[in-house]
Amino acid sequence: MTSEHSHENELLLKTVQSFLEAEIYPHEDEVDRTGEVPIELGRQIEERAKEVGLFASNLPEAVGGGGLDYTAMSLVEREYGKTTHALHSWIARPTEILLACKGDQIARYLDPCVAGEKRELFALTEPEAGSDVMGMKTNAKKDGDDWILNGSKHFISGPVMPDFAIVFAATGIDETPRGPRKRVTAFLVDVGLPGFECKEGHKCVSYRGYKNFQLSFDNVRLGPDQILGEEGRGLELSGKWLGMGRIWVGASCCGKVERMMGMATDWAATRKQFGKPIGQFQATGFRLADMAIGLRTADLLVADAVRRADEGRMEDRDAAMVKVYCSELLNKVADDTVQIFGGMGLMEELPIQRLWRDSRLERIWDGTSEIQRHIVTRSILRPLGA
Repeated sequence: MTSEHSHENELLLKTVQSFLEAEIYPHEDEVDRTGEVPIELGRQIEERAKEVGLFASNLPEAVGGGGLDYTAMSLVEREYGKTTHALHSWIARPTEILLACKGDQIARYLDPCVAGEKRELFALTEPEAGSDVMGMKTNAKKDGDDWILNGSKHFISGPVMPDFAIVFAATGIDETPRGPRKRVTAFLVDVGLPGFECKEGHKCVSYRGYKNFQLSFDNVRLGPDQILGEEGRGLELSGKWLGMGRIWVGASCCGKVERMMGMATDWAATRKQFGKPIGQFQATGFRLADMAIGLRTADLLVADAVRRADEGRMEDRDAAMVKVYCSELLNKVADDTVQIFGGMGLMEELPIQRLWRDSRLERIWDGTSEIQRHIVTRSILRPLGA
């Protein structure tokens, strides 16, 4: 499916919206209260997503996916952003870097993920290497034709215990004009291999029920066919996926902004104080105006980055601008929405407090706001030799 005709996108949006109304929204409160998505519910969402063609919609039709282009995917991710990752992540969008699978890897990893028979984790972040990827300590050393993997990963997100992880590990040192740089390789590592432990990690107050995992590797032996892509090209392989991931975060933030702004607007129009709707007071009305201006700007930023991606000319700073602006707008809108609702904004009876908690994570994962600003700053100064 492509976004060549706006009519097709309208039909796609209606499909996504109807799916969320029927399969996702009814379960939000219970999942947030319990901090768990029952496995039966997750599998139900998974199966019904397959029935309506939303499962693996991000991957090309040639490999069995939905074949949505970036423009269409941005619309889909925007709608998913209105709800919780704990639920909508069951409508799987397998990581695009699995398209680098070749030979037997296709049948072992790519095809099962497209079919919903396997789930993967993207394992890059470490306890001492979050924003600083080059601080990575997980390493793999050659032993004959095999590789021996050691190290750990944390804050690796997913809806359910995975079948395998795409693990990034240092496999050597390269000399570059900017000095020595770790050579990073991506490995396909099956859960259950001797020495590989995968367990649930910390409980997060944002997106309750969306799991994060801790992975540890103790002399895990991997064959040469477990390398994804080429040895030493792991970061290049992940770069495009990380960039588009930041754009999808921006799009999802726009969706959440729209939902919260709708709630704030309804409340401001119906809640009365001093004999008139509170929206008529400048302090409240201007908050709504700023939300509308910010959302228009954020949507345009996302659309511009998506257009650049479709044309093959998106740069790291384009994704960084989207990520930092949209996530920080969302946090401002979430806080203003709580303020407009007053005390009721923090009561469990309303979803405002949940959306407020969920919003906070968006400025951290997929690269913190500080890292995004660093990327933009570097793009400005580096051409001048600074």
